Amino acid sequence: MSAVRWGRGAAGFGRALWPAGPPGLLAEEGALGGVWGRKRSSTASPCEQDRRKDWGHAELLEVLKARVRQLQAEGVAEVTVKRVAVPRAPEAGGAQPARQAKAGAEGAAPALSSRWAQKLDNDQRLMEKRKQRLEGKLQKHVEKVAWQKQLRLEPRLLSRKLASQLQHWEQGTPRSPWEEQLAQLLQEAPQRLGGKAAAAPAVRGPESRLEGQQQRLLSFFECCLLTGHLPLAHHVLVTHHSKSQQRRLLTLSMYNMVMLGWARQGSFKELTYVFFMLKDAGLAPDLRSYAAALQCMGRLDQDAGTIRRCLKQMAQDGLQLQGLFTAVPLGAEERAELLRAVRKAKPSFTPPRLPVSPPQVNTSPLLRDIYAKDPAVSYPRLHLSLKELQGLFRRQLRVEMATTITVESVEKVPLLTKEVLHARKTLAGLRSRWKTALYQELQETKESEAHAAQEGRLSLFPYLCLLSEKEVVGMLLQTLQALPAQGESLLFLAHELGLRVFKRKQLRNEVQELEQRYSEYLHLLASDTQVEEPCLPRQRWEALGETEAPHEQPWPTSVVVQLGKQLAEVLVRAARMPSSLAAPRSPATLIPVLYHVYSFRSFRQIGILKPHPAFTQLLETAAERTLTFESTDVPMLCPPLPWTSPHSGAFLLSPTKMMRSVEGSQQHQLLLERCPPAELHGALDALTQLGNCAWRVNGRVLDLVLELFNDKGCPRLGVPAPPSEAPRPPEGRQAPKGCLLPEVSPAEKAEMRRELARRLKVAREMQSLRADALYRLSLAQHLRHCVFWLPHNMDFRGRTYPCSPHFNHLGSDLARALLEFAQGRPLGPHGLNWLKIHLVNLTGLKKRESLEARRDYADELMEDILDSADRPMTGRKWWMEADEPWQALACCMEVARAVRAPDPTAYVSHFPVHQDGSCNGLQHYAALGRDGAGAASVNLLPSDLPQDVYSEVAAQVEVFRRQDAEQGVRVAQMLEGFIGRKVVKQTVMTVVYGVTRYGGRLQIEKRLREIHDFPQDFVWEASHYLVRQVFNSLQEMFSGTRSIQRWLTESARLISHTGSAVEWVTPLGIPIVQPYHRDSKVMIKGGLQSLTVSSSVDTSQKGLTFVSVHDCFWTHAADVAVMNQVCREQFVRLHSQPILHNLSRFLIKRFCSDPRTSKSVWVSRLMDTLLSVPKAGTFNLEQVKRSTYFFS
Repeated sequence: MSAVRWGRGAAGFGRALWPAGPPGLLAEEGALGGVWGRKRSSTASPCEQDRRKDWGHAELLEVLKARVRQLQAEGVAEVTVKRVAVPRAPEAGGAQPARQAKAGAEGAAPALSSRWAQKLDNDQRLMEKRKQRLEGKLQKHVEKVAWQKQLRLEPRLLSRKLASQLQHWEQGTPRSPWEEQLAQLLQEAPQRLGGKAAAAPAVRGPESRLEGQQQRLLSFFECCLLTGHLPLAHHVLVTHHSKSQQRRLLTLSMYNMVMLGWARQGSFKELTYVFFMLKDAGLAPDLRSYAAALQCMGRLDQDAGTIRRCLKQMAQDGLQLQGLFTAVPLGAEERAELLRAVRKAKPSFTPPRLPVSPPQVNTSPLLRDIYAKDPAVSYPRLHLSLKELQGLFRRQLRVEMATTITVESVEKVPLLTKEVLHARKTLAGLRSRWKTALYQELQETKESEAHAAQEGRLSLFPYLCLLSEKEVVGMLLQTLQALPAQGESLLFLAHELGLRVFKRKQLRNEVQELEQRYSEYLHLLASDTQVEEPCLPRQRWEALGETEAPHEQPWPTSVVVQLGKQLAEVLVRAARMPSSLAAPRSPATLIPVLYHVYSFRSFRQIGILKPHPAFTQLLETAAERTLTFESTDVPMLCPPLPWTSPHSGAFLLSPTKMMRSVEGSQQHQLLLERCPPAELHGALDALTQLGNCAWRVNGRVLDLVLELFNDKGCPRLGVPAPPSEAPRPPEGRQAPKGCLLPEVSPAEKAEMRRELARRLKVAREMQSLRADALYRLSLAQHLRHCVFWLPHNMDFRGRTYPCSPHFNHLGSDLARALLEFAQGRPLGPHGLNWLKIHLVNLTGLKKRESLEARRDYADELMEDILDSADRPMTGRKWWMEADEPWQALACCMEVARAVRAPDPTAYVSHFPVHQDGSCNGLQHYAALGRDGAGAASVNLLPSDLPQDVYSEVAAQVEVFRRQDAEQGVRVAQMLEGFIGRKVVKQTVMTVVYGVTRYGGRLQIEKRLREIHDFPQDFVWEASHYLVRQVFNSLQEMFSGTRSIQRWLTESARLISHTGSAVEWVTPLGIPIVQPYHRDSKVMIKGGLQSLTVSSSVDTSQKGLTFVSVHDCFWTHAADVAVMNQVCREQFVRLHSQPILHNLSRFLIKRFCSDPRTSKSVWVSRLMDTLLSVPKAGTFNLEQVKRSTYFFS
């Protein structure tokens, strides 16, 4: 007899020899019976019954095997089974032949078919796997129970009196139940305890550090409750409460949170423990504390006497019973249990209805007409029916519930050679192993973090339990797949991973309720439905349900980074590959796929996670055809939810903030939360309107772009070249190894290093641009036949952006050309003319010509326009010479279709026509200062021809240059003939946004380097000279503008000297705070690298299709005239308000009204500056309404 043995074959594991006779089987059966026999019972749980069924199958299999051996012994005198044939996984070179069983006598093998042995062997392996799986589950359950028993629930109290009461009650008689103990505890010296709360120990250390620690602790408790680890939260609360240094971190909301968790479970004893700690900390219970206690009493159906004493004590504490139902956020079930308890003591009690306050109306004079009830205007409808929109909603819901979406890559399909097939097979095998390794690493990490939490330390254990292990493994494998060849900053990668966990955590939305509410909301948008009363989307959504529950606070940045760093380290440990992939002749060992290196970026040393070159090469060889995106990174397949608050809107299930901010900063969100809701209506409704525009892909343009993309690209047209076209390292003597040659001088070595660095930089930039284009084009191809929407939010300045980062209308010329409106409009009598004017605008020609001249120019070029539309790649290619070639080509195609239509006025156009402001920043400055000269330069005054401020600045700079050249200034002489509109445009455009002379010099330097005839040795000196002259020219031309800018700059400088961040409120009522503030640094130690993170202390009324790209507005060709009229009217209305004086009053009230700082020298200077508002000029704003070229 032999024991069960395992052996490894060349291609995998093989089965070992079986025992030759029944005795070994009987011994195994006895062992099994000894282990599992005593668990047999007719009262077993279903889970236990399933386990027995599996083991019953195993025992039956053993019996059948014994019967086979018995037949062998009877039929053959002597049989020796050497090895059972086992099919093996095929290798690249072919399949391994199965081993054959040898028989000791002739004819025995045919009598005993090998299929029996194989079947028994497969069944045996299946049973072994089931056995191991069941044993693993049982072991985990036992460990979990044992771990929970080690968690401490009894509090350690510092008050001797409370400690003795707790000990007495724990040892008390049954006549002293926990409910009565709670009632007595609530009556325990409330006044004294209230005083103790006021005399809490002084906070040591910086306030920001303490606040950051409290935020981390609070998020830990929230995650514990969310993942069902309430005993762990209680244990950590007890541990912190028992240590005086850690107790100062605990707040009343933390005690309340744990109490609420116990109340939901009906665990009154543990809830009372928390009350003891709350009293011991010198805190007085609030409404949430009483709500938790009463809810628990309701669940346990306790007697009315205890509840009465609790309510009486609550009244003595000055808390109103009605407040439990109006001021405490409760779910429907919690509210029912609370009401049940209250009615047991007060049967006639009726909970107050939530106060229905009259709808708040935005009082801004800029929005008065929009929110006026009369006349009511119907909201513009989509071109889709209710049934179609409901189907789109269900598709979007499935995408968001899956949290990710996989799309086909548009990368050229490689030939399926042996190398490609082998690489794909190798990758599949590696990923299978990595999945197993990641599962194991995650489990070990959880065990380690659970042990840390058991010791009372804040650990990542509850955060790691937020998602299933399957979700985490998939997320990590996706991260590995998307990691660029040059690697990624560990800090950035950790932050991204942590954020993805936060965004993917369990969705609390009731999908069924959401679907019903959204279906009702669609009646406002669908083409075949009506609503009773015309309203805006936000108003419609608010009318369909109660006010939403308070949103969940974001995790502190330090928690996000720490969690992401832990997951990144799990990936590093688990992802390993055979060394043969890197060096074919190396020993068969496993090496890491990722390795950690340090590099310098912008003079800072940072840690980088970089994939092994062999793995990168394997990915390139495999050339897989899929890309995976987060559901929030792609456009929506249904209209977005209307924005109703700073934290509610856009995606169906994925939380999105109305205002983006610097990571770690909460100042913006806090300002928005404190802002009266009605004051945000303008911003909320504007974002909703932008998001409700339906889009589709321009398929003809996409096909042409894909053709170039999969060839060799075309950088001149904005189509990035593939990595194969990137510059290679120098060869020969100039190769990197050439630096080692003794005859190479230090100067030559330095030049060789610079050249190598330049080539590497270009290669990395090309790879980044290629990846960006790949994402955009793959999403465009995925959405080719779909209608989709782009939900919007805003940055801290109030500038709007689409939430989808890869595919939107804010990108380059190529990105904009891929999009068109899903809903078309007939051109009407003037639409074709606007298409022609727009086409000429895209070419960059005729900027100083009238609209009629531009239209006539398009007619002159009609032959080239039609040739471009019909033969874009084989014709005269006129469109390629335009400033915006792809948009010009798309417009050529639209013009061609319109002119060839039987009736051009009836042609339904989906093409968006743009109207740009004439240096819109300077337009606003000129209007603020009523600067007549500046207003004329930026087309605020009516004129027959448009003014070009960039050309005028270039002309003024040329005047200064000519004067200096006459005086012998060498750089001025060198610049003769090189000062043009393009050189100064970017600097003029950005000077109103605060660009410094240093930034302006870099902009001009880049433009000069693009001029091949300009001597490159003079670029640095010339850029210094030109930026100085550009600023002098602006001062000469826009004196009022520059005085306002200096006033704003000086005010901001003085505010910063007072120790505050600059704040203001926009004319639309949006509160803004500059995100430049003093940070609190948090060090995350250990692992691959210690990380330091910073955390802050802190048109629908006109029926138009309308979107914006900052100061560029889009609409249908038929509606351009109406949009231009609206723009002019709203600009005049905006600047008719006393904006500068309102700002001055706000800043004085905000920064100069505190008597404690009024004697500060900086506050005094600030007050003087704010009172000195620049005087306005004499420009008449009403003239803007007659300016044809204000936006054109």
